[in-house]
Amino acid sequence: MAKDTIKIEKKHVKMVAHRGMSGLERENTNAAFVAAGNRSYFGIETDIHKTADGKFVVIHDETTKRVSNGAVDVNVEEVSYDVLKDIVLPDLDGSTVRKDIRIPLLPEYIHICKKYGKVGVLELKNPFSREDLQRIAEIIKEQDYLDGIIFISFDWNNCVVMREILPKQPIQWLTGDPVTEERLAELVHHKLDLDIYYGALTAEVVVKLHENNVLINCFTCDEKEAAEKLIEWGVDYITSNILE
Repeated sequence: MAKDTIKIEKKHVKMVAHRGMSGLERENTNAAFVAAGNRSYFGIETDIHKTADGKFVVIHDETTKRVSNGAVDVNVEEVSYDVLKDIVLPDLDGSTVRKDIRIPLLPEYIHICKKYGKVGVLELKNPFSREDLQRIAEIIKEQDYLDGIIFISFDWNNCVVMREILPKQPIQWLTGDPVTEERLAELVHHKLDLDIYYGALTAEVVVKLHENNVLINCFTCDEKEAAEKLIEWGVDYITSNILE
């Protein structure tokens, strides 16, 4: 288990802590969010799903199997929040001594981002209905932190519908593939930015995206040399588990 982050000369680039400070704490837990909050990160990234009883919970996978080290295996979208709230997740060393490492609700994450003055980079995992997206926006508005949130999603419709709901909100479409000319035109049309796997980028693509006023986030870069190259190319954000 890492004892500290790996420092880089980030210059103009905004660093985002992937699933919180997941290189040091159990991913997507309040412990990981607070750890990121206490460091120099610009933003804290996380993922949300909707439970069967309509709660928005913070977890990456559709099931609890991986993050519980196999101790509990339930599909988070098929059970109520009551089933999830009592699950104690293991620390990175495998122990369950700490009883505070659990699956958070969306408002907990927003509260921590706001408390520490970090931008929340909120991934909408699965396809959400318009009503769900409106409710997510309302939950964030209730905490008066909509100005501190960037929405991201691999689901194109999530991005487009959220753009309709929130015309001025920063929204980034996620992809692991190179961006086609057609998709670039669609990004420009819907005023969406890009969150792309860093290995799919080139210096030339960075220039072209910026010529079209598309901001570039790139995930998930944990190698110092690779990050330094991205910084040289002029990307806007780097999302990392351990680089700071």
